Amino acid sequence: MSGGFVDRHFKILAPLPAAVFVVVMILFPVIYTVFLSFTNWNLTSGNPLQVVALRSYGRVFREPRFLAAVARTFLFTLLAVGVETILGTALAVLLRRQFAGKGLVKLLLLLPLVAAPVAIGISWNLFYDPNIGIANYLLHQIGLGGLKWIYDSTTVIPSLAIVDIWQWTPMITLIVMAGLAGLSPEPFESARVDGATDSQILWRVTLPMVLPTIYTAMILRSIDGLKTFDIIYAMTGGGPGYASETLNIMAFKYSFEYFRMGQSSVLLVILFLIVLLFSLGIVRLQRLSEG
Repeated sequence: MSGGFVDRHFKILAPLPAAVFVVVMILFPVIYTVFLSFTNWNLTSGNPLQVVALRSYGRVFREPRFLAAVARTFLFTLLAVGVETILGTALAVLLRRQFAGKGLVKLLLLLPLVAAPVAIGISWNLFYDPNIGIANYLLHQIGLGGLKWIYDSTTVIPSLAIVDIWQWTPMITLIVMAGLAGLSPEPFESARVDGATDSQILWRVTLPMVLPTIYTAMILRSIDGLKTFDIIYAMTGGGPGYASETLNIMAFKYSFEYFRMGQSSVLLVILFLIVLLFSLGIVRLQRLSEG
């Protein structure tokens, strides 16, 4: 009987574990967070959870730190992902060629991806130290003055973006290399027969053909960039002051420092919508470029 039941309902039973996982680990937390965003739940107030409709949203929107955190989130993401895309694509094109030590270079590219975020944060904090850091030492060697890097509100976001670029440019490189490996050789052979130079082949054949892969890499990195937490928290904790406080850092502080769970959920819902709209925008840009 049991065997017959499984055979008859196999199409339902086979994806059932995956469906349960999605509901329990993804769908339920999202729905619960949206529900909490309409409440005034505060763990330190002693009051029971109450649904207050959009009042929590209003309090967050009136918070002066909110718009600044949104701006920092976009600035960090645009700086990091923009440079990562350009560098990653350039490295992928270079690594497509054969040269001595190519295997070693690929191995070195993987090292930043497997490093622990906390270890990366500690190492780069030492690198950026104004007194004993290598960064200022190198600047002094070429006749430039030192910077305060993550200890100054004007340089902290670019400094954090540099760390993200160092860590995640290899991922863009690997994705674009996979795209390049799958390209058909016929267009390149036709271009060479027509007398095209290497530069013309790169800009008019290679890059247009691999552009969908580049857009895919940009979407993946943009989603991660907007949600970046570990590196920023490990290196600055949102400081100095609030100078590197992004939406994710602000939501963490609202949850685990201020215990204002309702307003923290508002921030997470807004972050989710920003990530969704940003990703849809890149997809739209990809379709326009293809059309």
